[in-house]
Amino acid sequence: MTKHDLEQRYLAACAIAYEAGDLARRRFEDRASIGLKFKGPQDYLTAADGEVERLIIRRIGEAFPDDACYGEEGGGTFGSRVWVIDPIDGTANFARGVPHFCISIAFVDEGKPAVGAIYSPATAEMFAARRGGGATCNGRPMQVSTTPDLKQATIELGWSTRRPMQNYLDMMARVAAAGASFRRAGSGALGIAYVADGRADGYCELHINSWDALAGLLMVEEAGGWINDFLAHDGLAQGNPVVATTPILKDAVRAAAGILG
Repeated sequence: MTKHDLEQRYLAACAIAYEAGDLARRRFEDRASIGLKFKGPQDYLTAADGEVERLIIRRIGEAFPDDACYGEEGGGTFGSRVWVIDPIDGTANFARGVPHFCISIAFVDEGKPAVGAIYSPATAEMFAARRGGGATCNGRPMQVSTTPDLKQATIELGWSTRRPMQNYLDMMARVAAAGASFRRAGSGALGIAYVADGRADGYCELHINSWDALAGLLMVEEAGGWINDFLAHDGLAQGNPVVATTPILKDAVRAAAGILG
């Protein structure tokens, strides 16, 4: 892909994320329009998820008709050039009136994330990155933290119903025993973006889907951080464990999380 093609997709991802975020914000403020359902235990779905996803896919199709798209809600196809979309990450927060959710859009070129845009409507923050071009928050360069010791670190531990609860509790216990503070805020995409911006020192989850992770993982790399090989073993379609952290804390965080791959 040429530099011009990459730049066009970067600019489009940011513009589409803004537009989608404005729609999500309006639905968030109008509680009666949410249309809450459940896909499974603690797996929230709202009418706004589908509405926002359709908007994003429509805009991508208008701009790049030859690119494939895959959305969390509607599925799609994977190709050598594919957009991977989470229309509202943090749907449980969104549905319950908690303003910690985002739109996450990633573009993957020949098996590598090349563009990422994560927009938080509640804080009006646009986290964005393109491969080789750095990572920014509202235009300000992002950089991972320089926290020197896990005993001074804050690690976000995402939770997935796709893994046994005991595994999650064991991970929490190891991280606490290592001396780190931990939290869970309910949006994997924002959690990973916060690592890129130095607001957290790491993000770990025993299983996360590509639409939640890819945009933020590119940001962490471009902000000087370390990520595991998330796309190994068909991670694009099937998801994987994830670790995103700083180079200084890489070994300690991986050991505490029990995610070594």
